Amino acid sequence: MTSTFPNISISTERLVLRPLDTDDVPALAEMMNDEQVAAWTDVPRPFTEEAARTWITECAPAERAAGDGLALAVTEFLTQRLVGVIQLTKTNWHVRSTEMSYIVAPWARGEGYASEAALATAQWLFGDQKFERVELRTAADNTAAQQVAQKIGCISEGVLRGACIAHVHTEDGGWSDVRTDFIVWSLLPEDIEGADGQLTDNGGFAPYPDWN
Repeated sequence: MTSTFPNISISTERLVLRPLDTDDVPALAEMMNDEQVAAWTDVPRPFTEEAARTWITECAPAERAAGDGLALAVTEFLTQRLVGVIQLTKTNWHVRSTEMSYIVAPWARGEGYASEAALATAQWLFGDQKFERVELRTAADNTAAQQVAQKIGCISEGVLRGACIAHVHTEDGGWSDVRTDFIVWSLLPEDIEGADGQLTDNGGFAPYPDWN
């Protein structure tokens, strides 16, 4: 039984999802320093290019090798520009379930890239990897993330009260932690039947050179 995700690329009409590489360092650092990313994630602030390089070359490969998850760069098909990241974590290979999160770069918001990339990843998980459940957790006030979950067919399962730490600006220009709720969403194979954003005719999956 497979216990690690393979090295793959996933193609959609507008996007290519692939392993992150060191060429992504500048764009990844810029994306992670965006205020909305800082508000809803626990990435270091500021997020330096050194931190980006460490995540790409050490942290992400180690998590994949351990079977815990997978990080994919979301890039535009035509320009190859980095426009986001899809991350799978807390993977349970016996239950065939994983938790998905997504970040979209500020220069690419409003294009529907998050839902397109998330749906393509879910289709690959359910089809190629034979997974049975994808879970998403969105902060109670993160309406953009909730809209993506709804667009790809997720079902809201409930609220984890006080389980999320968000971040807000303080008067002195710093950041302060604020406790809020997590909304838990699930996606099962039957939930995406008929969903938009179908993959390319060849299945959208191609081998990718080893990225460790």
